[in-house]
Amino acid sequence: MTINDNGPKPNAFDIETETRANDNYRTVAWTGKYLQVTLMSIPVGESIGLEAHPETDQFLRIDAGRGRVMMGPAEDELDYQKDVSDGWSIQVPAGSWHDVVNTGDEPLRLYTIYAPVHHAAGIVQATAEQADEDEDAGKDEPPEWTVQPGGDAPDKHAD
Repeated sequence: MTINDNGPKPNAFDIETETRANDNYRTVAWTGKYLQVTLMSIPVGESIGLEAHPETDQFLRIDAGRGRVMMGPAEDELDYQKDVSDGWSIQVPAGSWHDVVNTGDEPLRLYTIYAPVHHAAGIVQATAEQADEDEDAGKDEPPEWTVQPGGDAPDKHAD
């Protein structure tokens, strides 16, 4: 991969090529003051993990593979479901419980844009387990120079 999160400085890269080449669960590609771009690779049969970001809107775009997106007002009420594949976009409103499951026979490659910034600048997490460990250890926090909402509502993760 040729990307390097250079913080809130100008940046440009071939997002489709880099997304398809990304083998990590999550790679933060660019962190601005108000939004962030991450690349993700979800193994066959796995998912991004059921969660809700109370104060973060999220945009996802599938660049390879097939999946199923589920969203709703509660973790046990995912009343929006749609099969997605290469070229599809997903818009997740702040506060919505959501998950994307890889239903195909190859890694699901996607990128996501968070607004506001959601992860540590430049962090690379090879697996979902590493991402959970980093979050639990406080290693995956947005940089101080980003603008965060004032409510301080924590993310929610399914049990």
